[in-house]
Amino acid sequence: MIAPLLALLFSSAAFAGGVELQIQYSAIQNALAEQMFATDGRYWVRGDVKNRCNYAYIEHPLVRGTADGQLAIQARFAGRNATNVFGLCFGLSDAFDLLILATPYYQDGSIRLKDVRVDSMGPETFYSNKVREAVRATLPKKFDYKASEEARKILMREAEGKPFLHELKDFQIAQIRVTPEAVILNVEFTLIVK
Repeated sequence: MIAPLLALLFSSAAFAGGVELQIQYSAIQNALAEQMFATDGRYWVRGDVKNRCNYAYIEHPLVRGTADGQLAIQARFAGRNATNVFGLCFGLSDAFDLLILATPYYQDGSIRLKDVRVDSMGPETFYSNKVREAVRATLPKKFDYKASEEARKILMREAEGKPFLHELKDFQIAQIRVTPEAVILNVEFTLIVK
């Protein structure tokens, strides 16, 4: 997600201190597409592309920030809970838009999501309630961006072919703020050049 931005940040020969890093929502949307929506542009909640009668997925995520500091992901849900009888699916199916609200936080070297709330943007049904519960339960487990690991990889790549070594020490994301324009990370670290 923030690898190109961290690469720019770490390209200097030596650095120590804190930096404010702004990540535009288009970059977050691309990262979500790569990390979670990688299979046919879909995030599979249940099943996969091979199962015609029993599946559930979310697609077409649009990411923005809210005025109260949460990430908002609007996406389209489609699902089917049916039985295959002689090649035909008999059962329930539905499609509707979802609005997912979550708060990003930093823990143990990773950026994760908490306080996940999922609303269906249409009539409430038994099926839509089950979908919301499933997304709310799985999204915090699935989204785990290893920011500390990514920073170390970038430093190792930057040091290749140079007569000195970089060592990243005390990497922390002190604060994550969500604004309507961007996600802002206050990054603190020490970069030692040997």
